[in-house]
Amino acid sequence: MRITNTIEGLFQKRLNRFLCIVKIAGEPTECFLPNSGRLQELLVKGSLVQVIPKEGKSRRTSYDLFAIFYKKGWAVIDSRVPNILIYEALRECSLPEFFDYDEIQKEPTYGNSRLDFLLKNNNTNKKCLIEAKSCTLVKNGVALFPDAPTERGRRHLKELTEAHIQGFRSCIIFIIQREGAKIFSPNDKMDSKFGDALRSAKNMGVEVLAYSTTFKQNSIRFSKIVPISL
Repeated sequence: MRITNTIEGLFQKRLNRFLCIVKIAGEPTECFLPNSGRLQELLVKGSLVQVIPKEGKSRRTSYDLFAIFYKKGWAVIDSRVPNILIYEALRECSLPEFFDYDEIQKEPTYGNSRLDFLLKNNNTNKKCLIEAKSCTLVKNGVALFPDAPTERGRRHLKELTEAHIQGFRSCIIFIIQREGAKIFSPNDKMDSKFGDALRSAKNMGVEVLAYSTTFKQNSIRFSKIVPISL
């Protein structure tokens, strides 16, 4: 995934869930924050960030906050990126776990939820539902999700489980948008109900996958599969 037209700035403060102040060219500027997580270890005043200019009549801001430099590398905080990465990888057949499909549908509705992808094999009638989650919290080499309670995440797991019972292949994929993760685990201290739901879903047959990514030289790439610890 190529990223262009980024501008560097210095993070100042978060105003609410989706709005922050970044100093750009010395001027405090409101920026859209495309992530509802807490991001407490990342959103530190004075941190180097990258923003992307955006236009639109309905927009309040002219920039999206995209990435934050943390320790030795960039952490991408835009929670929309995982869907774009996965879609590109599926189209390019670069995810071996999903080679057996020839049709990709975005944002399919299943039950009471809109999931991220429906894959189909039109020769075998096999179907696969995928829900992607953005993970930005890493502690001592452990990637943790969520970093804020997520009722929506639990609902997605319920729908994936029901779909699997009905004959679908069901997968939840955690995209770790920073370096340093050696293993992935649910963040039970933040939301034990999600952790319980994830373990229950896996026991019922839902596949749990985690991939780490790197953001260098204006390019985001999959790095490796990260082991799961539930």
